Order: sequence, then C-alpha cells, then structure tokens
Amino acid sequence: MSTISARRGFFRNAMNALIEARQREANRYVSGVLLRLDDETLKAHGYDRKELEKTAGSFDI
Repeated sequence: MSTISARRGFFRNAMNALIEARQREANRYVSGVLLRLDDETLKAHGYDRKELEKTAGSFDI
C-alpha cells in the first residue's frame, strides 16, 4: 500500500468514526426530547417509550 493510499484510508476512517459518533449523539438527543411526550402521542407516531429510554441513555437536555 502506498503512502498516499494509507493516508487516505486513515482520514477516511477518522471521518467515518466522527460521523458515527455525531449520529449517535443526535439519536440520543432526539430520543431525550421524544421522551418528554406523553405515551399516547408516542404510540400514535410509532414510538415505544422503553426503546427510546434505551436509546437516550443518560443524555440530559
């Protein structure tokens, strides 16, 4: 593997890791906001409170 190819792989992997981390952060945030809604509203929109609680983790708004 050439140096340029190795460097491109390093930066690509770093960028992918950054994107995945930001996506997980966004998912935790959205889940936390959705948990503020009542159970009837969540159910009407296809969400399950227990699943949202798993996704939200310990993220506080």
